[in-house]
Amino acid sequence: MEKTWKVGLVGTGFWSDKHLQAWSRIPGVRITALCNRSEEKLRSAAAKYGVPSEQLYRSVDDMLANADIDIVDIVTGAETHLEFVTKAADAGKHIMCQKPFAPSLAEAEEMVAHAKKRGVRLMVTENWRWLEPFQTIKGVIDGGELGKISVARYIHTDYYTPRMAPGAEIPQPFFRQMPKLLFYEMGVHWFDTWRFLFGTPRRLTAELTRVSDFIIGEDSGIVVLGHNDFYGFMDMSWATRQKLDRPLGESVGPVHLEQFVVDGSEGTLKMYTDGTIAIVSRNGSEERIVKANTELDHEESHYRLQSHFISSLNSGEPFQTSGEDNLVTLRLAFAVYDSAAEHKTISLS
Repeated sequence: MEKTWKVGLVGTGFWSDKHLQAWSRIPGVRITALCNRSEEKLRSAAAKYGVPSEQLYRSVDDMLANADIDIVDIVTGAETHLEFVTKAADAGKHIMCQKPFAPSLAEAEEMVAHAKKRGVRLMVTENWRWLEPFQTIKGVIDGGELGKISVARYIHTDYYTPRMAPGAEIPQPFFRQMPKLLFYEMGVHWFDTWRFLFGTPRRLTAELTRVSDFIIGEDSGIVVLGHNDFYGFMDMSWATRQKLDRPLGESVGPVHLEQFVVDGSEGTLKMYTDGTIAIVSRNGSEERIVKANTELDHEESHYRLQSHFISSLNSGEPFQTSGEDNLVTLRLAFAVYDSAAEHKTISLS
């Protein structure tokens, strides 16, 4: 009989509800403790998910010392991860850690080494690959219908950073002060998903710019990725205008539009901005809909990801996005900034 895994979650802020709703649905899992500095957010999450008041903690040390837990789910900023992962590993807990994994490769490597030393499992919460569109695209590529891939194009646009004026309410206000923004905060998602679909590129060339006056980091960029036998690029922007459903200055949030084109010897896959995924035949005579209106289904992606985490704990199988694997993804994200600063191609081999 498989054991019941008891989860203690650290950080009951903006994104934590997606984690908690997933844990609440997975068989063999119980949410037994919550930790947050804000008592209001802590009690709100506890009321929603039935966590008793005696299992609410204001510090990680207190939770690790007193809570009956097997797993620590860390849903806090990257600057806290080294401390929290180290303490959780020292307490013998398995760890799921929010992305971005670390503000530097050195800190990420230290966490991976420490978890290994303590004999605990460590996975990074990379949910983008688990979204419906990319699971669908992965199935098409693995099925071989496209043949040999020659070019892959990934385009992501949002009209977000130009709406981050002072006083505007945004879900993550710290975005305004991040010196590395788009390809650190979101790039780790995109590079992890790229590796999931195509493997790890051998070289990278990037150009970045800042469009919005309301941030200090970059909000637009293009990255060319070279593989052994094909190339691809990412054209990503949080500063591309969309028709707004409300005036500037009010509460705003991201509205991601995603496009993907993969050219192969036997056909071309296209993902349109409405999420529809289609394949154009080799001679261009027909377009077949693989799946209409796929969604960036974040809640379901967390259910898939966290189910994988539990399944891997039960079976001993590797995590898809283990801490060690995520070191490669982080190297790609940091290489973007090196390439753009030095105007050169970065070798990743």
